[in-house]
Amino acid sequence: MALHQGTTGTEDHGPERRRLSVNPFFGLADPVAQMTSAPPTHRLPDGPMPPPTAYQLVHDELMLDGNSRLNLATFVTTWMESQAAELMAECRDKNMIDKDEYPRTAELERRCVAVLADLWHAPDPAGAVGCSTTGSSEACMLAGMALKRRWTNRNADRYRSGARPNLVMGANVQVCWEKFCNFWEVEARLVPLEGDRFHLDPQAAAELCDENTIGVVAVLGSTFDGSYEPVDEVCAALDALQERTGLDVPVHVDGASGAMVAPFLDEELVWDFRLPRVSSINTSGHKYGLVYPGVGWALWRSPEALPEELVFRVNYLGGDMPTFALNFSRPGAQVVAQYYTFLRLGRQGYRAVQQTARDIATGLAGQIEALGDFRLLTRGDQLPVFAFTTAPEVTSFDVFDVSRRLREKGWLVPAYTFPANREDLSVLRVVCRNGFSADLSALLLDDLHMLLPDLRRQPHPASADREPATSFHH
Repeated sequence: MALHQGTTGTEDHGPERRRLSVNPFFGLADPVAQMTSAPPTHRLPDGPMPPPTAYQLVHDELMLDGNSRLNLATFVTTWMESQAAELMAECRDKNMIDKDEYPRTAELERRCVAVLADLWHAPDPAGAVGCSTTGSSEACMLAGMALKRRWTNRNADRYRSGARPNLVMGANVQVCWEKFCNFWEVEARLVPLEGDRFHLDPQAAAELCDENTIGVVAVLGSTFDGSYEPVDEVCAALDALQERTGLDVPVHVDGASGAMVAPFLDEELVWDFRLPRVSSINTSGHKYGLVYPGVGWALWRSPEALPEELVFRVNYLGGDMPTFALNFSRPGAQVVAQYYTFLRLGRQGYRAVQQTARDIATGLAGQIEALGDFRLLTRGDQLPVFAFTTAPEVTSFDVFDVSRRLREKGWLVPAYTFPANREDLSVLRVVCRNGFSADLSALLLDDLHMLLPDLRRQPHPASADREPATSFHH
């Protein structure tokens, strides 16, 4: 079925079904005039309606969405201060790509790049090469394109002769990397999960590399369980590979979440541009960067890491505008909100916010473990994220039952299976973000306490009669 397919026009099901489906109070002056039926939903109405009426119709329908603050599936920021929201509202009409028309917005973007370059120990933060994006997915695409173009430039003859580039990464990578390989015709070489190792193995990654490898992706904060991949060990394995074979394989760090956590909470961890083999890093400003969606960032360690031919210089509205993006027009509000958050919190503020999230994650993980029905895979001591499954002796329910019952209380806690080689393992995952307070954590634990007696009385998991769940990629 096509995405967002419309209807055949028979959705109204007759006049009686739709009669008085709009509250008469929505009429501005006369509560009975023209309020006997709702407008069509899959075609344009014949005429306009008053703004308050249109607002109320959309507002009421959106009430059926889940509560974003109770969504423990998403990494995306669901709370910001009112001042940030006000700034974003003031900038909603500004086109980020039009740097000549909005030079101060462009300056704030440049400052954000410099802040991240300094945070990630770029060799020359003042001359850092980077850009904002709509999120980490676009940032990963740009980083992948740069890796492929650098490889192509070095292997032009072989590429023209049919050599196919490849990219090495763990089977746990976010789905955007699979999309990149598909869209840009790069072979995806996936290191499978093994046993209790749920992310990339450095030596296995090096063994998959050859003369056609454009790079290795290391994830600082796996979406499956919140664990950091050992970027320094990956680089060391590739250093050894170069000594043996002469192959010089760059590393891209997908720091969608961890690149905004590790610099504040794990300062001793070496994962960034301090490692000479790391050529580029991305992060999501709208995850642990603490900004509403959608904004991401992509940075390269030096101009040499980003081929100049990928950067377009456009004469746009009277100005020379360098741009490297898959999108063109997009709002500047999120970039402004990112700069506001950098200015508002500083290092100490970010450290406090991220430490609070980690404390809540580790505390909640320990309390769930103490219930006796679950086994922890991770404890929230890297990303403020943890994954857990049912204990071996539990046979009356599974993680899908728990997820379903929590949803009845308003909580969105995803249950999903792991990738190939560990498809036998199904888990629940909790993402603790800014705004998920200790009080909310206690409420979640209370609800879990309340539903467990019913689940323990089940004869078998309710999901036993359904199709297996697919992997969760958020």
